[in-house]
Amino acid sequence: MAAFRVLVASRLAATPAFAPRPGLRLLPLGGWAPSPRAALHASAPRPGARVALVLSGCGVYDGTELHEASAILVHLSRGGAKVQIYAPDVPQMHVVDHAKGQPSEGETRNVLAESARIARGKIADLAQLSAADHDAAIFPGGFGAAKNLSTFAVDGKDCKVDRDVERVLREFHGAGKPIGLCCIAPVLAAKVLRGVEVTVGHEQEEGGKWPHAGTAEVIKALGAKHCVTEVTEAHVDRRNKVVTTPAFMCDTELHLVHDGLGAMVRKVLELAGH
Repeated sequence: MAAFRVLVASRLAATPAFAPRPGLRLLPLGGWAPSPRAALHASAPRPGARVALVLSGCGVYDGTELHEASAILVHLSRGGAKVQIYAPDVPQMHVVDHAKGQPSEGETRNVLAESARIARGKIADLAQLSAADHDAAIFPGGFGAAKNLSTFAVDGKDCKVDRDVERVLREFHGAGKPIGLCCIAPVLAAKVLRGVEVTVGHEQEEGGKWPHAGTAEVIKALGAKHCVTEVTEAHVDRRNKVVTTPAFMCDTELHLVHDGLGAMVRKVLELAGH
């Protein structure tokens, strides 16, 4: 039997298809296994970043901007992140008929229930979100950020931020974990994290290309620094680990907004160490 094993080993070693490969050793009855030296240098796959995505409803005029949320999820998936979606369990400020662009009188909706449409049902109450369980947090835009996560749409610089939204922003900031925000959502960081640097794009309307450019002045009035960027870019405040991009603050092609969101997600993941 011993002679047979020696014969098999010699013939396999002499065959190109079975020639010894670097880092492998021949088993007694044929086959290959990692050598102790190779095993010493092996490393386990790097786990993906754990990212909390905070939504504000479903629909640009009274909730989360769907294209922004979807693009962010695609970029996070491509970046290998593990995502948990959250939303506050509170009533919307109002409900907008998106076909007419007008509020629907007498209709009420819940922010968590509406956000679950985007999350495909996999969602948790924002009250359960803890920075200790995640490596980063991202807030898409849409008027829900200014209506349901805060009162910015009504009160401007004197706005109030939802209690759990404020808590989450402070927790991640205090833990040195990155926060991404896009479109109108950077006003949340400007209100809560004084002195932070954010962008909502340009500071002039430029013939309607930047229809919400006036938001930049309100951000400055809140004590934050506004940084002019293009729609395809993301601004990184490295001191505060806050990453922002204009998204639909710019009236432009969808793929350019998608590219800017990708830049934001990549920077957030880099700051998270992924």
